[in-house]
Amino acid sequence: MTVNLERGESAATVAVLGAGSWGTTFAKIVADAAAASDVDRQILLWGRRPEVVEQINTLHRNRQYLKDIALPESIRASTDVAEVLGDAELIILAVPAQTLRLQLREWKHLVRPGAFVVSLMKGLELHTDSRMSEVICEELGIPASQVAVVSGPNLAMEIAREEPTASVVACPDKEAAAWIARSCTAPYFRPYTTTDVTGVEIGGIVKNIIALAVGICEGKQMGDNTKASVITRGLAETSRLSLALGGDARTMAGLAGLGDLVATCSSPLSRNHTAGRLLGKGLTLDEVTAEMNQTAEGIKSSQAVHELAGKLGVEMPITAAVVAVLDGKLSVDQLGPLLLSRDLKSEGDY
Repeated sequence: MTVNLERGESAATVAVLGAGSWGTTFAKIVADAAAASDVDRQILLWGRRPEVVEQINTLHRNRQYLKDIALPESIRASTDVAEVLGDAELIILAVPAQTLRLQLREWKHLVRPGAFVVSLMKGLELHTDSRMSEVICEELGIPASQVAVVSGPNLAMEIAREEPTASVVACPDKEAAAWIARSCTAPYFRPYTTTDVTGVEIGGIVKNIIALAVGICEGKQMGDNTKASVITRGLAETSRLSLALGGDARTMAGLAGLGDLVATCSSPLSRNHTAGRLLGKGLTLDEVTAEMNQTAEGIKSSQAVHELAGKLGVEMPITAAVVAVLDGKLSVDQLGPLLLSRDLKSEGDY
């Protein structure tokens, strides 16, 4: 069966792969969107941990990631990926970025022809420098018009608490973007649409690295002036990379650019901000990893972003400094002075 985008319908069967905080929250969004529109929708959530799956099915909770947030009873979880993918018209991917390629190779034969795939992931693949939408197209052998990205100032816990939030659905096909947006428009979640997939993804990737830098500054008890300076210059280097890859400059001023950057750099709910703060307090990278029970994508993606910037000749001093800290080549005490020691130039020189 082929999805008819022009009929104004939303997805009837949705598979969400990944039962972490964002994957579970997005399953809640599509369930609440269906309820608000009086749409009969089947929502299947794949998780690799049996205890998490059982808790979702019996208690309608995912306490490891979302504390005591109640989940809609229409969400059914399973550890069987074949059962979850089944006849899904819309597939939502919320797994760690660096595991995506291998997982898609295992799942490819289970994906229904014509299904649309949405990436919630904000990472750049190591060694290939591929964005997640590119990995999806390559491994599933589907056109870019069937792949979308959702990004924006989307802290999972706030959305799970149904605090009003806006986001962006990016897809080269405008009708597909609108169809996906209808499927995830809940009373508290408002998605906008764009065709700038590159800009939306780069905004979501680089902001994690900038959040690490801001977190380090906070851990070192630096003030708001310092953090605001890092955020602003971080937006500048994010924009440079996006433009070099063909992204639209306007995206960086929107929800997936500035909006996501501000939320991630300022909230204690941000994993990357938290990881940076712990580094700033003197914890080692191994200690930070042990302290956190969720993936801080900025730690994984920073090297890939640094390498990509080098290949393109894009200057990204904050990213370079964060990579040096993570590699043990620069101490957190040296981070601030290093960023301020750069040559003087016009602020408008991107």
